[in-house]
Amino acid sequence: MKGNIEERACNLALYIIENRTTVRAAARQFGISKSTVHKDLIERLPAFNRPLYLQVRDVLAENKAERHIRGGIATRRKYKGV
Repeated sequence: MKGNIEERACNLALYIIENRTTVRAAARQFGISKSTVHKDLIERLPAFNRPLYLQVRDVLAENKAERHIRGGIATRRKYKGV
């Protein structure tokens, strides 16, 4: 998935928007690191596709607002043995 950085950033953004997924899940799907996904979306994407960046930014903000809830659910599953 190396190749064209702009194409990769657009594909990542579309995947996150369509599936309402996290940076972690997108990184796993594309076989790259979380930091690469984040850098592509936050630093590189606005330079060449501002409208797509604005859409993905909303999803990322939603994920950030909900992460404490996801963490609590994961901890609960861990200690309940589910």
